[in-house]
Amino acid sequence: MNRLAFRIALIAAGIGGLAGLLVAPLAVPRGVLVLALVLASGVAAYLSAYLLVAKRMELARKTLRAARKRRFEALAQLQHGDERDELDALIEQVYRAGRALQQEIERLTKLENYRREFLGDVSHELKTPIFAISGFAESLLDGALDDERVNRTFIEKIHRNADRLAALTRDLTEISRLETGELKMTLEPIVLPDLVAEILERLEVAAVDAQVTLYAECTPGLPRVLGDHERLSQVLENLVENAIKYNQPGGNVEVMARALPSGRVRVAVVDDGIGIPQDEIPRLTERFYRVDRSRSRAQGGTGLGLAIVKHILEAHQTQLSVESAPGYGSSFSFRLRAETVEALPDTVSVTEAAA
Repeated sequence: MNRLAFRIALIAAGIGGLAGLLVAPLAVPRGVLVLALVLASGVAAYLSAYLLVAKRMELARKTLRAARKRRFEALAQLQHGDERDELDALIEQVYRAGRALQQEIERLTKLENYRREFLGDVSHELKTPIFAISGFAESLLDGALDDERVNRTFIEKIHRNADRLAALTRDLTEISRLETGELKMTLEPIVLPDLVAEILERLEVAAVDAQVTLYAECTPGLPRVLGDHERLSQVLENLVENAIKYNQPGGNVEVMARALPSGRVRVAVVDDGIGIPQDEIPRLTERFYRVDRSRSRAQGGTGLGLAIVKHILEAHQTQLSVESAPGYGSSFSFRLRAETVEALPDTVSVTEAAA
């Protein structure tokens, strides 16, 4: 505004001076001269104000046009940004779908490899007793039946391989029912010391033959546990039987049970046998996996026992823990819900428990 006043004053002074020069030669009264100067100054002020306003309006128009241009550019960028967001979202969806598809392909590939390996293992396990039965039977038909030195031995071997074949078929059927959820678990309160005593009594003859001593150590006042009596009996029998098989003459096998502060009961089968290498432990529950194949076959195992144990324990919402070292023995343990803890459903399958 100071610049505007200075400009108006300068223009007014110029016009006033010009008017004074023009009227100086004339005999004009002083009042008329002053009036002329005032009018000239007013005209100058008006013209300066008009020019300034016009300039300001032009500047405002330019500013408005620039603002509109920026607004249009912003809208265009926003629209373009929305399109980019949609495109990015679509790309992300395609990427996720691709990853999901890749994972599914990898899963199916793994299942296919697992299926092939399983079929190969089953075929191998079945062929061994079948070929043995066939070979001994042919030998008997070719004349060994009349040879009293070998006929009874051959018949006993046929019977032993037939039992092995029956056990393998039974275990395959059971593990199939466990994995598909067809086999249901009926949960009920179980007196664990009584179950342990029952298992040790059942395996006493096998322990005596292997020169292994069986022990039981259950904490006094142990609460009852929730589980399927028949299936938990199968778990303990399998673990104790393995502890006897993979022990040494003069060894010991102890079944321990104690209550935990968490409201669960820990059950452990501990032996001082040959032990298991650390790198073998993660694969123990795989079907047909054996740490020592020659010894396992000599003992008559099917290679499915620990796999069945794993599925039964999963149905009880627990898992098998293994601690072992070669030459120091092994400990197989799991935890069961006590009756005082919130009960599980009366009937549960392996697939339901896993879900």
